[in-house]
Amino acid sequence: MNVQELFSLQGKTAVVTGGGRGLGFQIAEGLAEAGANIVLCSRKLEACEETAALLEKKGVQTAAFACDVTSQDQVEHVISETKKRFGTIDILVNNSGATWGAPAADMPLEAWQKVMNVNVTGTFLMSQAAGRVMIEQQAGKIINIASVAGLKSSAPEVMDTIGYNTSKGAIITFTKDLASKWGQHNVHVNAVAPGFFPTKMSKVIMEHGGEAILANTPLGRFGGPDELKGVVLFLASRASDYITGDVLIVDGGSHVR
Repeated sequence: MNVQELFSLQGKTAVVTGGGRGLGFQIAEGLAEAGANIVLCSRKLEACEETAALLEKKGVQTAAFACDVTSQDQVEHVISETKKRFGTIDILVNNSGATWGAPAADMPLEAWQKVMNVNVTGTFLMSQAAGRVMIEQQAGKIINIASVAGLKSSAPEVMDTIGYNTSKGAIITFTKDLASKWGQHNVHVNAVAPGFFPTKMSKVIMEHGGEAILANTPLGRFGGPDELKGVVLFLASRASDYITGDVLIVDGGSHVR
């Protein structure tokens, strides 16, 4: 098998949660450019529909659904409709996320629960529903979007987001344990831990703590609009068929300082 075949996603179907904007858009675009049909879902249907229309111009089929990933009924609807429409679910990217900035002593319980429900429970529900299809197929790739914030502590003046950091640490453990459980079914489970990329979610942090972040980033810059595409494509393609339970860090080297 040559390199082009190893990285090709022709005939594959990928579900990307939160794929209508930000990192989800970048990821969905990269998978489409490799030939995958793309299913986008998030609470904001309009954003998913707009992105789906753009991706269809790349010659792939798309679908868009409104979905709150904390709702089991909505999650199962997305997965069942995807299976009906495309026949398989080959790739799942759990990208939907939420955050909340507040000192740990002051963080409202409701805010903590929201972050944990979206980031952790949502990832579990999507993985469970898509995983059933993948187990039946005896093949599949699940890619969880974690964060470097889940690997270490964060200075409070930069990221006072204990719920978010905790949830991303949970995603990393979830990834490793699910990989252990589902390897026997040829279902690969890996994670990507991005550093700072300009998105709506990271805007405030980067505006207030950007200088400190860059001072601790060996490459001296933030992530660019194409710098997650290759990493996720690698984990979604046959090129990574002997990798599971791993976390690929994409942060310009900030985790080493």
